[in-house]
Amino acid sequence: MSGPLRLVPDEAGPDWAEQTVQLRTLPRGRRRPVLPAQRPQPEEQLELSADPLDELAERLADVCADAVHPYEIAAFLESDGLSDEQAGLLYGRPDAFTVAEELFEKVQRRYPGPSSEFANPWRADPWRCVVRGLVFALPGLGYLLGANLFAATRMRFGLPSGMLALSVATLVSWSWNQALAHRSYAWLGRGRRRAAGICLAVGAPLGALVAAAAGYVIGGPLGALCFAAGQSGYLAAATVLLVLGREKFLLVALAPSAIGAGVVLAVDVPQLVRTIVLLASLGLAVGLAGREIVRCLRSEQDATVLKLPLGQELPHLLFGLAVGTLTMIAGLGTTVHQAVRTGAAEGASASPTGPAMIALTLSLGLAEWLLFRYRAMAVAGLRISHTPAAFARRTGGVLLGCLFIYLTTVAALDAAATVLWPGAPALGVPELGALLLLGGSLWLALLLNAFGFSWSTALICLAAAGAECAGLLTGVDPTVLQLIGCGAAAAVLTAIAGPVLGRTTKHR
Repeated sequence: MSGPLRLVPDEAGPDWAEQTVQLRTLPRGRRRPVLPAQRPQPEEQLELSADPLDELAERLADVCADAVHPYEIAAFLESDGLSDEQAGLLYGRPDAFTVAEELFEKVQRRYPGPSSEFANPWRADPWRCVVRGLVFALPGLGYLLGANLFAATRMRFGLPSGMLALSVATLVSWSWNQALAHRSYAWLGRGRRRAAGICLAVGAPLGALVAAAAGYVIGGPLGALCFAAGQSGYLAAATVLLVLGREKFLLVALAPSAIGAGVVLAVDVPQLVRTIVLLASLGLAVGLAGREIVRCLRSEQDATVLKLPLGQELPHLLFGLAVGTLTMIAGLGTTVHQAVRTGAAEGASASPTGPAMIALTLSLGLAEWLLFRYRAMAVAGLRISHTPAAFARRTGGVLLGCLFIYLTTVAALDAAATVLWPGAPALGVPELGALLLLGGSLWLALLLNAFGFSWSTALICLAAAGAECAGLLTGVDPTVLQLIGCGAAAAVLTAIAGPVLGRTTKHR
């Protein structure tokens, strides 16, 4: 407890028990000093309430009515200087927490709910989330333009070498850029835009180089390796633009590839033309990203020294690796399963994407909006829930509602992508169930990650990804693997999210 008792000055007289005792519990605008002329004379009879706590409850009616737990009132009393000794002296209670609990019982919860003046910090622009969903999914169309570059008969580790090299480069890019984005957002959140620009200027090219080198180490046809290098550069540039909030610029950069993919679906286009279209999108993305980095570097730098340890990015790197692996197994699982079983180059010309990956990437915009929506409704729930149990029920219902909306959308997108994607197999109930379990796991992991459970989500998703990879390489059906691995991950994440996110302290 902090703060001494604010008594009338000593010169008022030694009989201090008869003097007025006033705690700093009134709002600042209503505080009035106690003047000597206003103090009761010794011969005057003081009119006291039968319970002095009633007067305090009346003065703190607004604070008590707005509280959803006695601890909130206790925190207010403590900040106002009420110690345990003062609680016993003034109110006859053993400590300040007992005072808070009785105030919580005395004052009825009557807060009317979120007012128009309440500014919720978790509002999200739905149209911006739609744009982000498009820029997450449109790069998948680039694989239609580069499909001929993956044709190969040489196998490596039982898989077509071109597909394997591109998959490894993709996983490295996803994990690296996940950590890079988190670190850059951390700088931006601290008002260090120039530091964020330096982080992106160094990290984005380095990540692209590392990813391209990983693909080159695996080996494969020259065309596939060039495509992997170009994709690594694009993902690095896309990370820069997304972190800096330039989704529309990225949409402009993807326009050539999107238009070119539409043409390829209608007519046969020479590979030279396809390559030129891909290079145009890559050049636009890299150029726009470089322009935004230069703007950040020209920002004024705060002179205060601030350091962010690199070790805190490790769980985010592992999380990106796990999510990329789970998503890639959903898209490539059948092709890899056939290649492992036959030992031949079946599916060698298949592109490293598919309806499942298209559905998941296209749904990321909605996933992001639902994350904001959940947090906004949880904050609003703090202001209208009367008890902690009521708040837990309210947030639990919001969580289930957001998850239902997301999974329904993923199912619809997967059904549409299966119809439109060339050569896609028919969508069965087991495959749809596996995809929904994967989508639910990823959304819950993203939600918990936003609340600071980075290590937990990373390890859970990494365990599921490792189990699926091991089973896939031993010839187990990928759908069965996803049902087991993603189902277990979803169950564990749900068991964590339910109790943790039902606490009021997690939404302050």
